[in-house]
Amino acid sequence: MQSAALRSFTTMFRKPVTVLRCMSSSSVGKLTTVDVNEKTGIATLTMNRPPVNGLNFELLRDINNSIDEIESNKCRGLILTSSSSTIFSAGLDIMEMYKPDQERLKQFWTALQDTWMALYGSSVPTAAAINGHSPAGGCLLATSCEYRVMLPNFTIGLNETKLGIVAPKWFMSTFCNVLPRRVAELALTQGKMFSSEEAFKAGLVDELAQTKEEALAKCEQFFANFAKTNPFARAMTKQQFRSKDLQQLEDEKAQDLEAFLFFVNQPSVQKGLGLYLESLKKKSK
Repeated sequence: MQSAALRSFTTMFRKPVTVLRCMSSSSVGKLTTVDVNEKTGIATLTMNRPPVNGLNFELLRDINNSIDEIESNKCRGLILTSSSSTIFSAGLDIMEMYKPDQERLKQFWTALQDTWMALYGSSVPTAAAINGHSPAGGCLLATSCEYRVMLPNFTIGLNETKLGIVAPKWFMSTFCNVLPRRVAELALTQGKMFSSEEAFKAGLVDELAQTKEEALAKCEQFFANFAKTNPFARAMTKQQFRSKDLQQLEDEKAQDLEAFLFFVNQPSVQKGLGLYLESLKKKSK
């Protein structure tokens, strides 16, 4: 499989980034920002869709495009984080799935597939500074990264079963790439949300930090482990570990989309989504 994740290995990391800047020249209206540290060449990709970074089509598109920019600019690392002080990402935007426009629904799920493949298979070292709650799709993004640092008093997990939803196989594969299979199975079937401390003890996150600044610093320290590592060899080794999961979705992309469309359009699922939205409205009053 040839993808953006495999591009430009032979020219990666030739030169450090020398200017501190927002990478995209067309950042106005974008739901992400990319800032590059002038000394380290590390890019921080920040999700910025208030109030909860709900993953809608536009945010997924911008995350995917930002990953592409970071890879094209030969950055030395990618840190994914949030502009919110309490939410990393609340997961998939329910409004994309409730009483949906069918064409947009297809675009939405395809954007999610593409974003996962770009992040999970990125040739650039990746880390997540989890500075807020991270359920469902937020957990998927975090576990797609190679390293995770989380702040205290938040939660993370794939809680789809509690919402009457079945996590796709590639969600499960991403979870199993981080957790022991038995732990992952129990957590997935129970829809378990791990506290920060529980996530650390289980290995779902690698470190805890007291502040976002400390979390970002710990992510940068993780990247420093590769200072004496050949970047081509590092990237190819990562690719080999993850190639089966990536290739499986690549091969089953159309079927995965059709399964999602069938599921979402079931009357019982639409009813459940409606009830969930009503419960959220009541909580906000």
